[in-house]
Amino acid sequence: MAFAARALAAVVPRVRSERRGPRGLEGSPSGSGVYATTAQAPVLLLGSAHVIDLAEPIRQRLTDRVLDGIALELDPERAAALLAPAPAGHSSRGVPLLARLWAILQRRLGAELGAGGAGDEMKVAAGVARERSLPLFLIDDPIRSTLATLLATLPLRERISLLFGAFVGLFVPTGLVAREMDRYTQDPAEFATELRRASPTLAKVLLDDRNEHMADRLASLRGQGYGRLAVVVGDAHLPGLAAALRRRGVPVETVGFRDLRAATGPSSSSS
Repeated sequence: MAFAARALAAVVPRVRSERRGPRGLEGSPSGSGVYATTAQAPVLLLGSAHVIDLAEPIRQRLTDRVLDGIALELDPERAAALLAPAPAGHSSRGVPLLARLWAILQRRLGAELGAGGAGDEMKVAAGVARERSLPLFLIDDPIRSTLATLLATLPLRERISLLFGAFVGLFVPTGLVAREMDRYTQDPAEFATELRRASPTLAKVLLDDRNEHMADRLASLRGQGYGRLAVVVGDAHLPGLAAALRRRGVPVETVGFRDLRAATGPSSSSS
């Protein structure tokens, strides 16, 4: 969602919910005796782009690594819509216009950039968890609460700019988006700086606040014995989430979008 704003401005398992803690899917840590020996294991953060096909490099990273669990930048509602074998019947009632525009934009970019479906990287990660009998944790804030906070706090200028960008994004040439994606790959930090300059409220609500909350949930999981975790999040979250985890004393290893994309061979955005 952050990239869309900046560029242009099997059955789902049952969910174990904790009121303020991490939400997990049915499963248990693989192996035994891992709790005492994995306390210093780094959390692996994988940075994806929701409209670029990184399924295979993400699958390889998750398959090759010894893990106690996999976590996704999803909440139960988004997971139910994304991971269900047939997404029929999911209602957008009550979803703000901006969120619906972003969803349409992501589907369009995914198709035109040759990426397949938006969110495929999350489906792959969930599939690896199922294949390896690993617990799958949903660590993001509820999407409706996040959007309600965003709309309640966005100044009028940012709100107009964001809506205008979302509408324009429905018609902007794909080649322009591909060039922006290439530019992001070369310098993600510059990209984030421009986002914060253009819409500081958007950056705070969609990136900073969620990073802190996801870090709390991951630290809680570590405390429950899930030391060897892999986490799939949007690449824009990587620096902030890594910093938030380190502030909580959690070691981190990051593999960003640039490295994952390079593993796919020639740029998919140029096809």
